[in-house]
Amino acid sequence: MDLALLRTFVTVHRAGSFTRAAALLGLSQPAVTSQIRTLERQLGRPLFLRQARGVTPTSIGDELAHKAAPHLDALVEITETGLDEDSSLRTLHLAGPPEFTAERALPALTELTGEDGQGFALRVSFGNAEETLEGLSAGHHDLAISTARPRGALLTATALCDEEHVLVAAPRWAEQLGAGQPGRKPEPALEQVPVVEVHESLPFVSRYWASVFDSRPAAPGTVVVPDLRAVLACAAAGAGLAVLPRYLCAAALERGDVVALHEPAVPPLRTYFLVVRTGTMAMPHIARAHEWLQRAAADWC
Repeated sequence: MDLALLRTFVTVHRAGSFTRAAALLGLSQPAVTSQIRTLERQLGRPLFLRQARGVTPTSIGDELAHKAAPHLDALVEITETGLDEDSSLRTLHLAGPPEFTAERALPALTELTGEDGQGFALRVSFGNAEETLEGLSAGHHDLAISTARPRGALLTATALCDEEHVLVAAPRWAEQLGAGQPGRKPEPALEQVPVVEVHESLPFVSRYWASVFDSRPAAPGTVVVPDLRAVLACAAAGAGLAVLPRYLCAAALERGDVVALHEPAVPPLRTYFLVVRTGTMAMPHIARAHEWLQRAAADWC
């Protein structure tokens, strides 16, 4: 059986789409369709059910993928480690949210870019979860940091760490609201404070309100800026309240630039995932970066 046909088959199985598989393989969609039909004729059984959006594997298709994929991944590993021993020439394409990637991931990964014979070049893209996962699926990135766990077989996700969200504002707002006073319910008073957020939909504040107060925030966004570091700066300057990851505002809290307006018994958490295309962990530079970030994350939680 032609290994090229099996490679195309496994890619389609993981991608769930002829179009997406074609992009990953650098082939035209008709070429992918033709290869799958050839393989189906050789086996005498259908491997996929065509649907309006993508394809679904038949039971035979699932069985073949289960048997063939590990061997194809092993061949990739042999090629990567045996024919390209100088991994320092490798480039890792990383994508993730700007703040977490800049503050957490990059300081850890830059240790792997040295000239020790095992390093790699690093190229970084910023984006939200949807953008980074789409780029990873399309082959634009090697490794993605995402706050959403992907579905399907094309991508493989590993939980990296949880971040705690904190409701903060400048000290003058805390004094005005009497934050921390015993017996005082914070929610009604908080509606008086302007909101600083990353988007008009108030994703961080809305998630906090739903988790802690079981309600929706009443105040609209007064300052909307698409970077949590800028949100912190605006909050410290007195523009209003903000919900921020604790890792990002810990130093500002310690200095007193901002204060916590509320300390719930169970703080809201958000999970980050390391995501790769299934099978690419056979590539040493991707596997090393993945392992290195997991080690570093042990000190982040």
